[in-house]
Amino acid sequence: MNETLKRAISGAVYIVLLLSCILYSKNSFNILFGIFLAIALYEFSKLVKINLWFSLVAGLFIYIFTCKSKFDLIIDSFLTGFTTSISILLIGFLFSKKRQKISKPYRYALLFGYIIFPFILLTKIPLGLNGYNPKILISIFILIWTNDTFAYLVGKNFGKHKLLPSISPKKTIEGFVGGIAFSILMSYFLASYYIETKQFIYWIIIAIIVSIFSTLGDLIESKFKRIANVKDSGNIMPGHGGILDRLDSIIFVIPFIYLFYLILNYVS
Repeated sequence: MNETLKRAISGAVYIVLLLSCILYSKNSFNILFGIFLAIALYEFSKLVKINLWFSLVAGLFIYIFTCKSKFDLIIDSFLTGFTTSISILLIGFLFSKKRQKISKPYRYALLFGYIIFPFILLTKIPLGLNGYNPKILISIFILIWTNDTFAYLVGKNFGKHKLLPSISPKKTIEGFVGGIAFSILMSYFLASYYIETKQFIYWIIIAIIVSIFSTLGDLIESKFKRIANVKDSGNIMPGHGGILDRLDSIIFVIPFIYLFYLILNYVS
């Protein structure tokens, strides 16, 4: 089969499965992302060379017993604080020019702060004031896809300055700026016509968070793969790689969006 066709079919199946499970019910959403988590744990364990069975048991145990929990200021603040702290360390790791060796304790800290806890926070994102609201999470995915698409298009046509050539030679500063601009524009339309809220400023802030941190998340996973000397995190999706290759942006974005949630909750 033609590689482009294979990639298109695989991507279409992924998007249909993702959107249908999110829209159908919170249970189908939780089940799908529980499966995604299991695959991500498998891929990450191989990528950084940590114990697979510990990763699976610990990750799925925590996920199963927390994915149905409601908002809890203390627990959610801890999860958000830990994941954002790990994320900040990973940003430093990304921009470090040294070829770093990741210590075993740090790899297990990453297991929780980079993989498991973000998946848990992700299950809390669609919980609006009136219960489960799939439009919230779908809008975040649309913003990520908008950022990726227009960063690529603007970078391809106008890009002259490389963003981080040692990790991802194709990304450009012009593409990065273009992705932010079109994500902000998309956030206005989503807020107005899909979510139907007048809080445009909140969704503009979310669009900026998404553009910045989804790009960083993609670059960080690329650095992990470069260190492990592999092209993709897995091969479950023909033409696209593994689950981590598809979800690297969302799992890095979610802790910062949830931090924004907590700030709004505190202010209000």
